[in-house]
Amino acid sequence: MSTLTVGTISEKVVDAGVAVDGVTLKDGGATFTSDVTIGDASASDKKILFDGNAVDYHIGLDDSADSLIIGKGSALGTTTSMAIDANGIITKPLQPAFLVNPTSDQTNIAINTGVTVVFGTERFDNNGDFASNTFTAPVTGKYQFNVTAYLQQVDSAAVYISFRLVTSNLSYQFVFDPDFGQDAQYWTTQISQLVDMDASDTAYVMFIQSGGSATADLVTVSYFSGYLVA
Repeated sequence: MSTLTVGTISEKVVDAGVAVDGVTLKDGGATFTSDVTIGDASASDKKILFDGNAVDYHIGLDDSADSLIIGKGSALGTTTSMAIDANGIITKPLQPAFLVNPTSDQTNIAINTGVTVVFGTERFDNNGDFASNTFTAPVTGKYQFNVTAYLQQVDSAAVYISFRLVTSNLSYQFVFDPDFGQDAQYWTTQISQLVDMDASDTAYVMFIQSGGSATADLVTVSYFSGYLVA
């Protein structure tokens, strides 16, 4: 049985309609065959609330910012997942995205073993998914990662030097032979890769030098970034 709870009803003389102060529909639905207007052009926020069992969601107008907001919770502007401004620009504040770089140089890196690159400074980390030099995927999806590694004092006697983007599913690498006839004072390598990740999979950057001497330094103008694509 459907229930209609009405606060105050008054007839509109001009519009020949009905103004309802408060309406609650239970155990049923409603069909609208014409436009539905929420708000009266006054400067105030308006929202539609989806009252869930465990989690609530809302869609509403942030009138002070002139933005359409989609988010979690019953209060407009809390835990905003998506915002569309008056120019149609869409931002997603919680969409996984990060950019980090080393806090200090990583010097005389050990050889003949995998060494995790230390990224101690977060430029940004939208969803808090980066910690202890590692990105952890919050959801299953496709992620774009970018690595820029700036080396100094590269030993020409090394058999090879490799940077690896190590993910739970696969490792992606850039490898080169530094036999340039002399040690390289400066050398930059880059990795740009779209990868598949499951929820809770991880990604980090590893340095490997085979042979030669442990003279290579990774300097602070190196970067590791990534974001969820789809």
